[in-house]
Amino acid sequence: MAILTGTVSQNEEEYRAAQNVLEKYGPEHVILMTYPDKFTEEQETTISNIVSLAQTPGIKAMVIVQAVPGVSAGIAQAREVNPDLLVIAGTPGEDPPEIASQADIVLAADELAMGTTVMEQAVAMGAKTFIHYSFPRHMSYALLAARRDLLKENAEKAGVTFLEVDAPDPTGDAGLPGAQQFIMEDVPKQVQEHGKDTAFFSTNCGMQIPLIKQVVETGALYPQPCCPSPFHGFPAALDIEVPDDKKGDIPYMIETVRGIMAERNMTGRTSTWPVPVAMMFVEAGAEYAKEFTQGKITTKDDYDHLKTLMEAYIADVYPEGADVTITPLEESGNSYPNFLMVLVGFLNL
Repeated sequence: MAILTGTVSQNEEEYRAAQNVLEKYGPEHVILMTYPDKFTEEQETTISNIVSLAQTPGIKAMVIVQAVPGVSAGIAQAREVNPDLLVIAGTPGEDPPEIASQADIVLAADELAMGTTVMEQAVAMGAKTFIHYSFPRHMSYALLAARRDLLKENAEKAGVTFLEVDAPDPTGDAGLPGAQQFIMEDVPKQVQEHGKDTAFFSTNCGMQIPLIKQVVETGALYPQPCCPSPFHGFPAALDIEVPDDKKGDIPYMIETVRGIMAERNMTGRTSTWPVPVAMMFVEAGAEYAKEFTQGKITTKDDYDHLKTLMEAYIADVYPEGADVTITPLEESGNSYPNFLMVLVGFLNL
């Protein structure tokens, strides 16, 4: 099989996951390649990389995470030289009609459904108030705005006070430092006003580090980072220096974060998903690809088996396990049965 990911500088998680697959099965069974860091400007390179992998003798399956712009065109050209190729594309950066018509399976985190699951988790933690940090640019994105609306609706149903707080846009004049400083200053004020049973959520990756830092400092609640993962925000916020031999090591990170939370009397007041979704898409996708090439899976669309492989991957790195929910995408009146929206159960830290 072939695996195409971003570079270690672009997204370390999926790169490490591909290395894990290579280490597990060896170079005689697995070929790795990366797409360029400037993938938007260099789509031709992504396309040629996909075609090059498809032309490699013996390649029967390909896993691509993230499915950045150019991947659909690359798959279309790859099928000209390798028509029976199984293609699994994770974290798509192209529109559903485009990528779903080319890849056999498309995998994406179910961002909209988080409008329900994040609020349910906040309520389970005992939240009385929910603070949603964002800014106009993010709220102009239909998906993020729809999730905000769902969070608000579910808060009202649960009797939780929902507050929308405008933070500075990290791309604005003050940059990311200005946005992070705002979070550092605003969280203590909100906790002072609304109490420790206040849950915080931000739509921006760069805000997660100060948000986690101040939630732990004030004893508040943090149901989930914007991109749920034990690696997202937690190591930097908690000053965890990860040894080289532990990079990408999920059990190590979970144990370390839980230890720090226990020391600070924060057990059960922060949570995330037990695995980074990009790593799961790569490693569970690779298991599916392996079984397909071996003839153990006879169709390209055995989604129930793919769900089983995802849950097995989670249990392998997090023995307590977590349920996986898969929902085919429906958008603008169109159904995409092979575009699978994925949710993972929570890890309480």
